Amino acid sequence: MIKVKQLAHVCIFANDLEATRSFYRDVLGMDTRFNFLRDGKIFGFYLDCGGGSHVEVFGKNEARYGDLNQINHFCLEVENIDAAIAHIRSKGVDVTSKKLACDDTFQAWIRDPNDVKI
Repeated sequence: MIKVKQLAHVCIFANDLEATRSFYRDVLGMDTRFNFLRDGKIFGFYLDCGGGSHVEVFGKNEARYGDLNQINHFCLEVENIDAAIAHIRSKGVDVTSKKLACDDTFQAWIRDPNDVKI
């Protein structure tokens, strides 16, 4: 039987790589782990989510799976949801109100520049 240790990464496609990098860095505090280079040009990168998990981002022109992101949403666990909501709002990003979900966790939702739900 396979025992999954953790989620390694989630891959999304970006309309604008640098706007996406800025959003994840400035709003969510995710630093770039490394860039993907081809012929000296950046065509994607890994963002550090902590705990060994990453968000992998490629430019839309690198997409091989169609024109749209192939993901509904992904969830990030934070230490303090109220502080996270306040920080996100301070960056001018729309965030839903905190609510208790059916799995007994509190949730608030945002969208990245590519319309990916987080």
